[in-house]
Amino acid sequence: MTGVDLTVEPGERVLLTGPSGAGKSTLLAALAGILDPEGAELTGELTVDGLAPPAARGLVGLLAQDPDSQLVMTRAGDDVAFGLENAGLPPGEIWARVDDALAAVGFRYGRERPTQALSGGEKQRLVLAGVLARRPGLLLLDEPTAQLDGPGAALVRDTVARATAGRLATVLVVDHDAGPWLPLVDRVVELAPGGVVEHRPGWRPASRTAGLRLPPAPDGPVLLGTRAAGFSYRGSPVPALAPTDVALSAGRALAVTGPNGTGKSTLALLLAGLRAPTTGRVEAAPALAAGTRRDIREPVRWRAGELVGRIGTVFQNPEQQFLTGRLRDELALGPLRSGSHATAARATADVLLERLGLTGFAEANPYTLSGGQQRRLSVATALATSPRVLVLDEPTFGQDAETWRELVTLLAEQRAQGCAVAVVTHDTDLVDVLADDRLALA
Repeated sequence: MTGVDLTVEPGERVLLTGPSGAGKSTLLAALAGILDPEGAELTGELTVDGLAPPAARGLVGLLAQDPDSQLVMTRAGDDVAFGLENAGLPPGEIWARVDDALAAVGFRYGRERPTQALSGGEKQRLVLAGVLARRPGLLLLDEPTAQLDGPGAALVRDTVARATAGRLATVLVVDHDAGPWLPLVDRVVELAPGGVVEHRPGWRPASRTAGLRLPPAPDGPVLLGTRAAGFSYRGSPVPALAPTDVALSAGRALAVTGPNGTGKSTLALLLAGLRAPTTGRVEAAPALAAGTRRDIREPVRWRAGELVGRIGTVFQNPEQQFLTGRLRDELALGPLRSGSHATAARATADVLLERLGLTGFAEANPYTLSGGQQRRLSVATALATSPRVLVLDEPTFGQDAETWRELVTLLAEQRAQGCAVAVVTHDTDLVDVLADDRLALA
């Protein structure tokens, strides 16, 4: 991020857009005063209410892209109360604010819910409640609706509008899905290479799907399925995933949709062979299981080398699956484990780096990437072994229109080659253009 000249007046609501990796999240972190000065070279001047950002932290509320990075307590109510307690508010006022904030973001469980039992979208709501409860003068929101279902995203936007209705708080929101925010913001600023571009009133984002042409795919046999597969955490009276039947067929894409907390990510982990169901079964077809020890049909019992070449997986949080210190090594790791020669593995890595706009970061550490770039890298690692099944949790999170189209095209190409694809998503555009089948969890 270089050459950014931007002034935001008190009480303004500004939407910040721009390509994935342009520095939007970095700018918010800098304003929040949490950038590591030893890990970044800072130039120019940056102030919040006339103060250097570290001195103004008490005025700022930040919702980061990754909600897990902001959860600090094991119970939901305690997590929201944490910032208020640090600010020295009286206990009576703290818990009234906690309850108001939880209600405002539509958090349905109350104070006692363990934070580890929450879905990604529910964590996002909880962190937002903690930010709003402090009533900051500057509200910084980084992709605040990216992991939420449609009604949940609308509720968050309405909550932000209500919380700032008196114009006592200034809002800077980053979101690639700009359209829904336009009625709520005063202006739109695009962070571009070398500076900013301010869009005129009446600006509308171009459709991501415009001109998209995806290859068709023939129907094939079922490769992986579940029979009444469900999952419950020990001691929980309510299952994380109710018994569910799924069939993933070669050459077809299944979109798994539904409200936050209905078990979509849990189902993805079961299908990927990374978690065993507590009820029912997950079973691979003989053609997919062939070559495993004794032709075992349950993916959760496969060895890592057997799994990586058969089922490619993308987690909801991409940083949880990186294993090396360089992008090129990360992309070569799967092919090497699958038995590819080092030269072939490197060639595969280079092709994927080019396709997903990551060639310039080939020698970089995955953890230095933006959230959107990490997401593309995680998808690339799943594709690198050419698996026969892909299970992807929110694969288009944090993408601008151009990188979104490239990701979708890559997935469609895999489908056309006979891969069975399952995507857990709140992205309605992705569902419309890619899904052959749909499963809506209730």
